Amino acid sequence: MATPTAARTAAGTAARTPGRTAAAAPTEQEAARRAWPLRAALGVALLVVAVVAVVAVLTGDLGARLLLGALGVLAAARGAQLLRAGSAVPGGLAVAGGLAAVAVAAVSAPLTGWVLLLGVPLALVGAAAVALARGGAARRGGLALQVWALLAGGLLAATALVQGTGRAADVATVVAALATGVAGVPLLVAAAGLRTVARQPAPARPLGCGGCACSAGGCGSA
Repeated sequence: MATPTAARTAAGTAARTPGRTAAAAPTEQEAARRAWPLRAALGVALLVVAVVAVVAVLTGDLGARLLLGALGVLAAARGAQLLRAGSAVPGGLAVAGGLAAVAVAAVSAPLTGWVLLLGVPLALVGAAAVALARGGAARRGGLALQVWALLAGGLLAATALVQGTGRAADVATVVAALATGVAGVPLLVAAAGLRTVARQPAPARPLGCGGCACSAGGCGSA
């Protein structure tokens, strides 16, 4: 059990270092102010990629390559962010996968189609597994993704059998584009919520000790 003298000493030390404590614990408004523009930009980017990819599929044969390349760039950027945060393994895998996707999209249209054809169902299954593992409210989203993965896999398999793998790759591109656009919506919603928090007035920080009371033991004498 701490003695009164020790308690006064600790309180006086905390009172004499208000700047260091405040710097180590930014307010909720400050954190939201830094976070919401990034989430909003990423959400808008996903929606734009989805729309452009669908239009490209309907008007030509560049939709799959455009979508895979754009997703590769976003994955590599996310991996670089994870590496800076200290997550070496996930960040390295994301960077490597993103660069590989960009290379495939740039080199080969048929290979791009195969990557999407096989990768879209696997990506949906993986996202569903992650959401189910988190539990809580994310579990409902995981169940929905699981059903979507089964439906998408069945649709792609039936299209490949009936109309060929080329047509199935186009369908996979549209499914991936829709999934990309849907993924951007929660980011925009979260950005809007963070922006609301950022616009709220920050709580007043405690004033630093002037020193006169601390020298007499006044700050920690309560």
